[in-house]
Amino acid sequence: MFGIGGSEFVFILFIAIMLFGADKIPEVARGLGKGMQQLRNATDDIKSEIQKTAADNGLDTNALTGGLSEEVNKVKENFAKIMENSNDKSFGLDKITQDINSEIAPMKEDIESLEGPIKRQM
Repeated sequence: MFGIGGSEFVFILFIAIMLFGADKIPEVARGLGKGMQQLRNATDDIKSEIQKTAADNGLDTNALTGGLSEEVNKVKENFAKIMENSNDKSFGLDKITQDINSEIAPMKEDIESLEGPIKRQM
């Protein structure tokens, strides 16, 4: 949790009890919760105001992102298909590995056949 271990958390809790007292900790937690909620509401208000202003000025937010969310969804779908069919040798990860290796082999041969001052050392 937040990159701290159990002993560090207990130590922080102990210091909080020493500073605020056991009866004040629920009030402090409530205050922090209300503050976080107000911050979240303010962020949502700002975001909706920006989107509303953009829409009023005829600015297409999808054009700005270049359909990025659509592309991400396509990648997710393709990855899900690969994982579903990972046992199928004609479609799964083995097929992808084969395709990559078939492209790498000719490139290796081309590099190894290079002559001149930049020659691969074996």
